[in-house]
Amino acid sequence: MAAAGEAGEAELGLLECRVCFEPYGPGGQRRPRNLPCGHVLCRGCLGALGGRGRLECPFCRRVCGPADTSDCLPLLQLLEVLGPACGILPAAGSGAPGLRLALGGWGALVNPTGVAACPKSGRLAVAHDGKKRIHVYAPGGSCLQRFGERGEAGCDVKYPLDVAVTADGHVVVSDGGDRAVKAFDWEGRGVLAVREGFCLPWGLDATPESDVILADAEAGVLYRLTADFGKGELKKCQVLRAKLSSPRAVAVCRSSGAVVVVEHLKARGPKGSSTRIKIFSADMDLVGQMDSFGLNLFFPSKIYTTAVAFNKEGRIVVTDVCSQAVICLGKPGEFPIFNPLISHGLSYPIGLTYMADNSLVVLDSGDHTVKIYSST
Repeated sequence: MAAAGEAGEAELGLLECRVCFEPYGPGGQRRPRNLPCGHVLCRGCLGALGGRGRLECPFCRRVCGPADTSDCLPLLQLLEVLGPACGILPAAGSGAPGLRLALGGWGALVNPTGVAACPKSGRLAVAHDGKKRIHVYAPGGSCLQRFGERGEAGCDVKYPLDVAVTADGHVVVSDGGDRAVKAFDWEGRGVLAVREGFCLPWGLDATPESDVILADAEAGVLYRLTADFGKGELKKCQVLRAKLSSPRAVAVCRSSGAVVVVEHLKARGPKGSSTRIKIFSADMDLVGQMDSFGLNLFFPSKIYTTAVAFNKEGRIVVTDVCSQAVICLGKPGEFPIFNPLISHGLSYPIGLTYMADNSLVVLDSGDHTVKIYSST
């Protein structure tokens, strides 16, 4: 019994910072950092002790600079090993959003593929595989409109892959069936169909100026579409980035203009395909990226991202189908951190957006529903 108690105390001492006595974590302020003397602190304590570019070890008093520190890889690897052993992601914190409303279900929605929210009214547009491809829901959950006929006509929708809502109140759909981008008003009238040689238009998001950022998954290109939707005129189709690897989900930060893209990488070996997240500034300079392998060094399970969004604070939020979760990865400048927002109750989350009241909306194709979460 005594030996077991000593072992427990040793494990506790190994996995917690000996300054603040908080448990280490794979990211954020709890990430373990090595000092040149060999002692280990969490990132938060390192920052608190390292003022004015001078850091004194609290244990042996050796002086160094913050730039002399490094990640404690053995502890990070141990955290990675211990994480999957638990079988689940860390539980969401006490401030995590709680499920407020669920919409749709099999029959009402059929294999949904995209969801977007109107930034002003909070109305939701959902793309799915039913006869009427687009459903519009009020913030309270009632279905207001169904449109986007399945068919071959110019403004019919063959196979919707994603949907966005512009600030001026137009619903824009990427149609993989005929390689086009189609815009509708809230009554379902088709106002514009853009066919600019797209190969497989996929992810969409709207900028505050009502431009549309489009990812072409097959061509590996990111476009900006500028249009007068009221007049049904395309003004400009600009290539923002090329040579991407199957870009699908895309999101635009309303405050900074930053753009985040999810690439789907080709399968390498028996472990199958993986995803990579790329972050661009408003000027489309690459400011950060991380693939599934890199994220797995930080987090306790493999991350396979299917959707991405920015919250109102400018933090990157993603869905992960491996753990059936929604995870916050932090702002572009601090990416990646690890903060699970929703860790249970999802089947196959593939869509993500925020409503005007900052409610989090998750599209779950596993049970054909739209789930709306509000902070508690």
